[in-house]
Amino acid sequence: MPGTEVLYTNIAQLATPAPGPQRGAAMRELTVIPDAALLVRGGQVAWAGRRQDAPSWADECDLGGVAVVPALTDPHTHAVWAGDRLADFEARAQGVAYETILARGGGIRSTMRATAAATVDELVALARPRLAALTRSGAATVEVKSGYGLDFAAELRMLEAVGVLARDVPATLVPTLLIHVPPPEGRAGYVREVCEALIPEVARRGLATAADVFCEREAFSVEETRAILTAARAHGLGIKLHADQFHALGGTELACELGALSVDHLEASGEAQVRALAASGTVATVLPGVSLHLGLPAAPARALVDAGACVAVGTDLNPGSAPLSSAALALALAVRLCGLTPAEALTAGTVNAAAALGLRDRGALARGQRADFLALEDRDWRGLVYTLGGSPVRQVYRGGQPLGGEGL
Repeated sequence: MPGTEVLYTNIAQLATPAPGPQRGAAMRELTVIPDAALLVRGGQVAWAGRRQDAPSWADECDLGGVAVVPALTDPHTHAVWAGDRLADFEARAQGVAYETILARGGGIRSTMRATAAATVDELVALARPRLAALTRSGAATVEVKSGYGLDFAAELRMLEAVGVLARDVPATLVPTLLIHVPPPEGRAGYVREVCEALIPEVARRGLATAADVFCEREAFSVEETRAILTAARAHGLGIKLHADQFHALGGTELACELGALSVDHLEASGEAQVRALAASGTVATVLPGVSLHLGLPAAPARALVDAGACVAVGTDLNPGSAPLSSAALALALAVRLCGLTPAEALTAGTVNAAAALGLRDRGALARGQRADFLALEDRDWRGLVYTLGGSPVRQVYRGGQPLGGEGL
């Protein structure tokens, strides 16, 4: 096991964006260093450059002549759930409408019933292999949402499960309270109780760092979303939105107005939403796995970058619309479906994805950043987003230490 000060050598290429969120054309501006070395001290990057210029160091680690990039951040997952949606998948493949699936007792309501019936221990056991798969794919930081509970006790159990998982999975987990689906009756009272009871309880217990709301025709209105996010901010939580997945109702504009960390999905976003995001500090998080799995139009990531927005990419790992447990594959899909260049995709999955979670200390291999990085299978860093099927990642390092053991 390497010590606290290690010089990693024999790196064919080291590729990294600059630290902090990158916008527009800056997303393409990577530093690519051939024949590189990386000095890690106390879990942080102390130096990166050409191997011939490296400081002499006793404790060296040979990485075998492969490319190195920053470890990925997955800024949008629903990794804690119970039950499955396999019958829904088969029905959809046969052309059955989603409304019919719901009427049969399937869809998101089936996931909510199964999740609400599960214990914390059961939720932990189900989520652990999903998170291990995400880590193996290159994600050293992973956001995990609640949202399948509906009743408050179930929502709290989901967040408690994330807290347990955070202590024994290899990735850093970032918990988010998601207000996902309104009840069939008593909607106004539910929103009021979310604001006056659930959010204060979550904040008091430190169960989440942010709150997210699904703003959509079949979910919460813009004004309901505003009320919930205003309450979340008043209790010290960051704020995020699901918006424009099926309809552009004003959720993206609300996110920009409120200075949300991110607004996610954006498949239905048009020119007005692109302009709003380009003029704001809110990160636009696109989820190409949803487009692949559901056959939806992809989010306009190309237009967002060209307009000067800050774009991130996530998996949206969930049982219904994105059973995708590879952060690297999400980036590969963002190139193919959303029109990002390989360099833009790397930036979107590292510093910009971290910014979508309010994190500025990771995603770049620069002095003072967390030494979370990937040794790839390829000598060229572009292999990360070129590969389909097999994993492009040979080894994940977190704080300069290789991850391994049970679950990996």
